[in-house]
Amino acid sequence: MTSRLDADMFDPACPSAALPFRIGDKWTGMVVLCLEHGPRRFTELRVPLRTVTPKVLTETLRAMARDGLITRTSYDENPPRVEYALTPLGRSLLTLIEAARTWSRANMSELLAARASFDSRPP
Repeated sequence: MTSRLDADMFDPACPSAALPFRIGDKWTGMVVLCLEHGPRRFTELRVPLRTVTPKVLTETLRAMARDGLITRTSYDENPPRVEYALTPLGRSLLTLIEAARTWSRANMSELLAARASFDSRPP
């Protein structure tokens, strides 16, 4: 279920990685993007989110389920299988995330220049 896109989706050079704001927390927006095209298992989410620890991903998924952004479906199989999927509420974040990414692409150089200028000032 993973693709070549997943490996490059969260490249550290991606403008969305330096957003001045986050949706919920650092990982929520990224999980929403990972689930955009359908349900995924925990291990499938770990591929594009390779820098998140299992503990933090678990906490993020629980918080998202609590907020009604995702569903967690457990299948009675051997071995057990659990899938996560966006709810309509979670899917509604896709527009907001795309707007933030568009803004980042258009304004990243100015934002980074402002940060550099600020950081180079004497204390």
